[in-house]
Amino acid sequence: MSNHSNQNAVPEAKEALNRFKYEVADELGVPLKKGYNGDLTSRQNGSVGGYMVKR
Repeated sequence: MSNHSNQNAVPEAKEALNRFKYEVADELGVPLKKGYNGDLTSRQNGSVGGYMVKR
């Protein structure tokens, strides 16, 4: 059994990943904003994450 956690390997990368997330959302036309985004659909949120992985 592996001991994986949901933490970044490089803690300093967190801010870069956040910038990347908002950049991708902007490219896809997803109205992502800082803070609460519960008004977005699963498809909208998933498209951002999926495109981040693809890139």
